Amino acid sequence: MSVITRIFLIRHGATVLTAEDRFAGSTDVELSEEGRAQVRRLAERLSLIPVDAVYASPLGRTMETARILAAPHGTEVTVRDGLKEISHGHWEQMTRKEVEHAYPDEVTAWDRDPFTYAPPGGESGLAVTARALPALLEIVQRHEGKPVIVVSHKATIRLLLSSLLGFDPRRYRDNLDQDPAALNIVDFKDPVRARLMLFNDSSHYSESGLAIPDLAGACLSKWWSTETSAEKGAR
Repeated sequence: MSVITRIFLIRHGATVLTAEDRFAGSTDVELSEEGRAQVRRLAERLSLIPVDAVYASPLGRTMETARILAAPHGTEVTVRDGLKEISHGHWEQMTRKEVEHAYPDEVTAWDRDPFTYAPPGGESGLAVTARALPALLEIVQRHEGKPVIVVSHKATIRLLLSSLLGFDPRRYRDNLDQDPAALNIVDFKDPVRARLMLFNDSSHYSESGLAIPDLAGACLSKWWSTETSAEKGAR
């Protein structure tokens, strides 16, 4: 890969359960009217960006988000199961307070290390990373040098960014956040080296959003502006 591939990594909009603070990882739930409004604003913000493809988790909230985002580009949405949200097992559809009351020991273990611990019937952060990261990197390789929209979920996106950027994944819940319809931009110069250009941005909630940042330049690391041996050989 000798050119930069830009991934617009986006969380779905707010859902009907968002305000209730319920665990709804594997639960299929629709966007709320607020969520649809958030996504429409983001779609307008990205409407002038040439998009090569749109991918999404198969759940209803991500598919609806992806279709709204794809509409200005006349692009169909491609489903990737690997982008699904983490499953919380028997916690699903319970509020956090209900889970803390019913399963205090499980919550303690999850708070200590959500990367390797999973509630009964659910997934660990490690399991999510093992399916989501290959799915994302396959998209990067398939659309080399092109901009692509990828719609996923809060935990899944945070785990992906932790892996790509070398953060401690055991702290993904403490150190990283994702608002509904948040925009993240990740640039790849090869499938295993990524640079975060924009994180958890929701400025499109307002009437005028921030401009999309330029492609990665010489900042942070000379690697981004220095030709690799493979690139020199390709010239």
